[in-house]
Amino acid sequence: MLSFMHFVSNERFHEIKMLDTLTAIICLSLVLSTAGAMTAGSPRSKTRMDANWLFHKGDFSEFIIQNGTLVTNWQWKTVDNPDTATPDNSTEGWISKTGFGDVFGGRKGYVWYRATLPRFTAKTGNVFPKLFFECIDDNGIIFLNGKKLLTHTGWNDSFDISLAKAWNNNGPNELMVLAQNTEGEGGITKPVYFQTSDSTKATGANGPVFDDHAWQKIHLPHDFIVSEEFDETSDPNHGFKPPTIGWYRKTFILPENLKGKRIVLEFDGVYRRSSMWINGHSLGTHNSGYTSFSYEITDQAKIGGKNVISDRVDASSNEGWWYEGAGIYRHVWLTVTEPLHVKKWGTFVISQLAEPKPDQKPGPAQLTIETTLENQSDQAANCQVLSRILMPGGKLIAENKSQTSVKSHDETQLNQSVQVPEPLLWSLQKRNIYTLETIVSQNGHITDRYTTPFGIRTIRFDADKGFFLNGLPVKIQGTCNHQDFAGIGVALPDRAHYYKIEKLIEMGSNGYRCSHHPFAPEIYDACDKMGMVVMDENRRLGDSPQNLDDVASMVLRDRNHPSIIIWSMCNEERLQGTQEAADMYAPMIERVHQYDTTRPVTCAMNGGWGFGLSLVVDLQGCNYGSASDYDDFHKKFPLKPMLGSETASTVTTRGIYANDGNAGYVTAYNATDWSWKAIYDRPFMAGSFVWTGFDYRGEPYPYKWPCINSHFGIMDTCGFPKDNYYYYTSWWGHEPSIHLMPHWNWKGKEGQSIDVRCFSNCDEVELFLNGKSMGAKVMPVREHLDWQIPYQSGTLTAKGYIKNKLTVETKIETTGEAASILLKPDRTKMQADGEDLIFVPVTLLDAAGRVMPTADNEVSFTVAGPGKIIGVGNGDPSSHESDITDHRHAFNGHCMVIIQATDKSGVITLKAASTGLKAATVKLQSTPSSIKDVE
Repeated sequence: MLSFMHFVSNERFHEIKMLDTLTAIICLSLVLSTAGAMTAGSPRSKTRMDANWLFHKGDFSEFIIQNGTLVTNWQWKTVDNPDTATPDNSTEGWISKTGFGDVFGGRKGYVWYRATLPRFTAKTGNVFPKLFFECIDDNGIIFLNGKKLLTHTGWNDSFDISLAKAWNNNGPNELMVLAQNTEGEGGITKPVYFQTSDSTKATGANGPVFDDHAWQKIHLPHDFIVSEEFDETSDPNHGFKPPTIGWYRKTFILPENLKGKRIVLEFDGVYRRSSMWINGHSLGTHNSGYTSFSYEITDQAKIGGKNVISDRVDASSNEGWWYEGAGIYRHVWLTVTEPLHVKKWGTFVISQLAEPKPDQKPGPAQLTIETTLENQSDQAANCQVLSRILMPGGKLIAENKSQTSVKSHDETQLNQSVQVPEPLLWSLQKRNIYTLETIVSQNGHITDRYTTPFGIRTIRFDADKGFFLNGLPVKIQGTCNHQDFAGIGVALPDRAHYYKIEKLIEMGSNGYRCSHHPFAPEIYDACDKMGMVVMDENRRLGDSPQNLDDVASMVLRDRNHPSIIIWSMCNEERLQGTQEAADMYAPMIERVHQYDTTRPVTCAMNGGWGFGLSLVVDLQGCNYGSASDYDDFHKKFPLKPMLGSETASTVTTRGIYANDGNAGYVTAYNATDWSWKAIYDRPFMAGSFVWTGFDYRGEPYPYKWPCINSHFGIMDTCGFPKDNYYYYTSWWGHEPSIHLMPHWNWKGKEGQSIDVRCFSNCDEVELFLNGKSMGAKVMPVREHLDWQIPYQSGTLTAKGYIKNKLTVETKIETTGEAASILLKPDRTKMQADGEDLIFVPVTLLDAAGRVMPTADNEVSFTVAGPGKIIGVGNGDPSSHESDITDHRHAFNGHCMVIIQATDKSGVITLKAASTGLKAATVKLQSTPSSIKDVE
């Protein structure tokens, strides 16, 4: 048994081999500071910058020119077994090519490219010239003048490369690229630009002086693709929304009292390829649409004056095969510190304690506190670091005061230790959250005050007995999820993340997989506070510098969340069962262990089990395995813990009971999920993550157009349950449960047999039609029941018995036509912070107040008071109605309107109306908020 009870150095870790069991003692997430400005006199502030941005869809010709000189004089040749360390300098077999595109034609293998770059004299110390590749599919090795510059892995991934270390000022400069294709099309499929120091002059929308008065005023988070019309010719995997380029600008004032401070812009996420300027000065380019990043603007900012941020967002190429949206779709922050401060994501709390025994209190917890300090002043700093541990509720229980020094323009890590005698553990039921307060002082002056919420708990993955949390066995009842939601796209305000977690918990879920990339920080906060374990996932397999940086970004940002129990490096990679994949994994795991050794690391594999990545991961991730697959692997690798990293799929349309390919609908009878039975019946399986919790935009299956989103969800895009939802409430929940399907409105089918199914966790269920028993049946464990019932209108009732006692019952009735509207907001109060939300499900009822299950009436919405409609939806996978409007057709009885707060408080009145139906009105309250944005 291998126990991770303390921090293990990077060097020491390579001496350790993970065998049968992994134990990790974890902590909660780093929160750099409170949302909004800190109190007066605080040495650190972190203020939201989401308000008053301007947006323009499309690009500008002057910037296209600034992008650089297009490299066009290419030649290429096929090669079978290339020397990956030496370019091909032969003169035979080369084919001229002026454009870009596929040169493989489906062939797997290699192609050499070569081109002569333009003349340019580089200045001493200048990072230019450089190249910008929009895409090498799948992998590429870049050489200049015979010198290897970079190996880049990953299809459809744009990247920069400096030519400084091989550039010849006297010329010529010969560029050579070895492109590898592993599947489908391949090669240098998109433009390559030669860029110099003159290529990015800020003379247009990226400059401080530009006429942007006609641009759209927006409030972040923002997705500029979701409002586009659906286009049948666009990529179905991205929801038939055409990708494009957009520009953002924000003007703000920095007060005089910030002189001498360090000023940083922080971006939680921009999709994708964000090129940033401040006052016309280039800050850099961030390619990933999923990792957080920051720029220090101290030297470029105007203290006491006007500052202009410009951001060009290029979403014309994708990272995944689902709807990814576009824009600044997460929060932006302005962080101000003294020169001596805690580095960004610079604290880590590691807990060491014995795994508690059942029904016993935990023993004392030893906390190791890692603090990385950064000194951006011109003098070395001798300083004091006081680490204070506050209990849930705020009581001080331990502290450690240490002296250290930090060289000028350098950083250092300080390790401290404290003990918590009687720790309150974080669990799914008791989400106890401690706080680390880090106070940095120099010469008696406080230079930083940094807070880190964290949790104390133990985790263990056992090869025979599954997952343990605080010594207790927990079967992971998880779902895989993408980040979007109906009406909003990917730009989810904080409340939307919490709403989605609430819906999953109501179903009985206790696990959340971030598919297939790091999510917004708020999703982990929600899981910490509400009780969900998380599988946090890196975007792709690869050992390129950029991919390793993405891994580091994920781990550093998220490593303190107690909800996170697994790091996943990739999903269903083509090379997963090969030694090449294992070789690429090695530097990735090394990068993870550089920052965290307390969690197991896995890869989600849908093939190659027992080979390649299987031989090097801590925890075997199984995508879509069968019971026999699990048994075979466990027999061959009895010391390897196992997890269903992706299982099953509901693949149904809510409220539909017959397949309709023309409409793009899938019957609910397709829903039964036997995968959970296979997982549950095997103690060695830690649990599973079902694909998926919610339907999501893009990746339509099994139909394409007119479908614009998936059918995989247990709930639809609005969070309305499908019938299979009740299978999970039965077997994942703790309360007696019973559900009948289909609805009972089958006019014209009198006397015809209807397949009636029941999901329940009772011992026995008896079915009645209009009071007459249709028979009682024993409920098979983790399965369902069905009857064939000749249809007659009326009432179908199911009664569930546990230990021969009537425990729960349900009924479905034949209804009349829709007569009225019911509004049922998820809550009635929100904060007037410009972002908070209230979700309002809308249901159409008949005259007797029953849900009309096939109603499709159009409902119009009006809002009075300090609120606005941010989006609408209905869960229809084939609806081409706009998400950003004030009306929506119901789909099988339901639709939704989402109300967002403004920055004003007061009463909001929402009215819903539809021709021929009784209207509905609900009053909501927007209360004053302390959160203020940088203006």
